[in-house]
Amino acid sequence: MIQENIKVIISDLDGTLLNSDHRISDFTKQVFKELHQQNYLIIIATGRHHLDAMPIIETLGFPIYLVTSNGARIHTPSKELLFRTNMESSAVKSVLEMDIPAEFTTVLFKENVWQTNKHNDKLLEFQTELNYVPELVNYKEVTDYDVIKIFFTHESHGKLVELRETILEKHPDIFSHAFSLPHCLEFMDKSVDKSVAIAQILAIEGYQFDQAVSFGDGYNDEGMLNTSAKGLVMGNAPDSLKNKLSHLEVISNNHKDGVANYLVEKLLNKVGLIAK
Repeated sequence: MIQENIKVIISDLDGTLLNSDHRISDFTKQVFKELHQQNYLIIIATGRHHLDAMPIIETLGFPIYLVTSNGARIHTPSKELLFRTNMESSAVKSVLEMDIPAEFTTVLFKENVWQTNKHNDKLLEFQTELNYVPELVNYKEVTDYDVIKIFFTHESHGKLVELRETILEKHPDIFSHAFSLPHCLEFMDKSVDKSVAIAQILAIEGYQFDQAVSFGDGYNDEGMLNTSAKGLVMGNAPDSLKNKLSHLEVISNNHKDGVANYLVEKLLNKVGLIAK
């Protein structure tokens, strides 16, 4: 059994709670419904936009705290906006003026739409329901820089690393950034981090990180994994993250219901759920 004082369950979505079809399995739904009925505080913390994430967590069948855009938004279980922060418009404008090569897919996360420089089928596969709609734009013609985050994707992780260094060299101390997946690089306001947003929820609910277990598979999960009483790294996480967080336990993969199976084995000892 994990610590007796665990009262909070925190999970990322993609590569963690979601299976390879970008959905929450029926088994995982069953496990989380039991956790909810046993009065555990459940928090979902994702890099996804809230319009994209909400239909997914609604399939759990109960109200839940939702941290989105890596901490730039917090919604209460009643879907009220609790916290929001956007990037500095001048900083966004400056990045777009860097003439980033067209080989990168560049996305601006805005409140109701995501703007992109090119059509990308792989990105669309992440949305099982198109609640958060893409808009194809020419960034040289964009004048509205009210943005939640900037997202870049490329099939080469190495090229994304080079792009990261180029942007940070020109814009030191302005952004927080993370690789949510090896091929996905994200920039947010420097104050934004999943763990910071989660701390706000814990304070409201009267809990602390030492009462939490968390699950994640990306560098944008690093803060919450390190801060929780028990941080679990998914088996499908990049080796580079596993090596960096070598002090943390690695569990099964997302497509094998790794989160749900761990919780059944370690937490739901009195429930008639059988791990698959």
